[in-house]
Amino acid sequence: MIAETVCSAVAAAGLGIAVVTAYRKRYLTATRIAAYALVPLGLVMTGVVEWLADTAFSPTAWAGFGVLGLSWLLFATTRTVERRRGGTRKERKAAQESAAPAATAPGASAPALGQAPSRGQSPAPRQKPAAQGDDDFSDIEAILKKHGI
Repeated sequence: MIAETVCSAVAAAGLGIAVVTAYRKRYLTATRIAAYALVPLGLVMTGVVEWLADTAFSPTAWAGFGVLGLSWLLFATTRTVERRRGGTRKERKAAQESAAPAATAPGASAPALGQAPSRGQSPAPRQKPAAQGDDDFSDIEAILKKHGI
């Protein structure tokens, strides 16, 4: 009952401020103030304020929020553990089996990318840039030739 009265008073005060603002010929601002002022009144009329007041003072509702929080915490924990492990045992086994053949192309004897340098080693040396007279697409042509395209 008190919450509805306070919301109605806030709405009335806001509409009064909107009227004063409109009197000063600031119509856009007055319209925006009126829109904000009508929100609490609309919440009272739809029953949202009563529902919130009943929920705020209900121990059962707070216990329900606690259960929902615990549920969310359990979901988040299991999700974090699953990400660190890499999924379930069946998923990890299936991933290992499917990853081995995919590392090389059919008919190739070695992976296309080669092995990454281990720590402390410098990466493979880069190729020298093309001569000044060459076309800009020479690098692209070399890549396409390498892959047989």
